[in-house]
Amino acid sequence: MEVVNSLGRRKTAVARIFVSEGKGNITINNRELKEYFPNGTLQYIVMQPLNLLGVADQYDIKVNLDGGGIKGQAEAVRLAIARALVDINPESKSELKQAGFMTRDPREVERKKPGQPKARKRFQFSKR
Repeated sequence: MEVVNSLGRRKTAVARIFVSEGKGNITINNRELKEYFPNGTLQYIVMQPLNLLGVADQYDIKVNLDGGGIKGQAEAVRLAIARALVDINPESKSELKQAGFMTRDPREVERKKPGQPKARKRFQFSKR
């Protein structure tokens, strides 16, 4: 198997991954998964597509992460892994889609408008 690359995005986070056959090592920005995401919940989010298909120990994954916060980065990696697994094995698409891992979450932060303290919050109105 040659190296399969894929892209995942969430909010402003972008994850570019490279999947190859291996022993299940996940490297994010030249650091181990447990070192980059010390929180167990975020590690679980990253591993969800691999655990669903039962292939967590069959592939080595190298990730380049950029932008966003840690939660958005973890979800971007999850989408990229799911897309790469579909490239490797197209029959797994229905299972991943049913679990909700193939959908790119389109929600972004709304921009701040001039004359307001935040995107939707207004300054207090004074009648007199």
